[in-house]
Amino acid sequence: MSTWANLGLQDSASPLMEQLIFFHDHALLILVMITVLVGYLMFMLFFNSYINRFLLHGQLIEMIWTILPAIILLFIALPSLRLLYLLDEINEPSVTLKSIGHQWYWSYEYSDFNNIEFDSYMIPTNELATDGFRLLDVDNRVVLPMNSQIRILVTAADVIHSWTIPALGVKVDGTPGRLNQTNFFINRPGLFFGQCSEICGANHSFMPIVIESVPVNYFIKWIS
Repeated sequence: MSTWANLGLQDSASPLMEQLIFFHDHALLILVMITVLVGYLMFMLFFNSYINRFLLHGQLIEMIWTILPAIILLFIALPSLRLLYLLDEINEPSVTLKSIGHQWYWSYEYSDFNNIEFDSYMIPTNELATDGFRLLDVDNRVVLPMNSQIRILVTAADVIHSWTIPALGVKVDGTPGRLNQTNFFINRPGLFFGQCSEICGANHSFMPIVIESVPVNYFIKWIS
């Protein structure tokens, strides 16, 4: 989860989030280079007192400032397309989790394991333990095995919700009447927090999601 001093992205907990962070840094570097170049040119224009009475056209510079941005856009577009395909690919999931958005809580179903179902509500502030996180902790956490391919199916029962875990690079809209799916791979144990990131009503930010990543043998004990 983000802390008060965390100005950048959260530390990644999945290979997909690592790729998203790499792409963010790549695009940001290109933006910084463009900003510095344009800023330098504008700064120099303020102090440029030269005039050329016979200047009518400049085909070479116009070709350069047309072709160069096109090449820069290609450097952003190609990694972006690769990332889109990576985010969409699902490789033989070990566990399937179904998440259903309600106002103002989530329901979960482990359909692979005798249809285990439970609801996950935010813990109110007055019932929160001293080591709990306000507006982020829930009464029933989602327990998932680490180092396993997880598929999540997301839908909603009333309005549009969005199942979002920043540390895993996952954001899936839950739409009533539709079933969306994505996958992720958790590569370390821990607690990962998220929230509904769709404006689904007055209390939409109070629909927290907590994933508890555990080794596979602990997951098997928990599920049985």
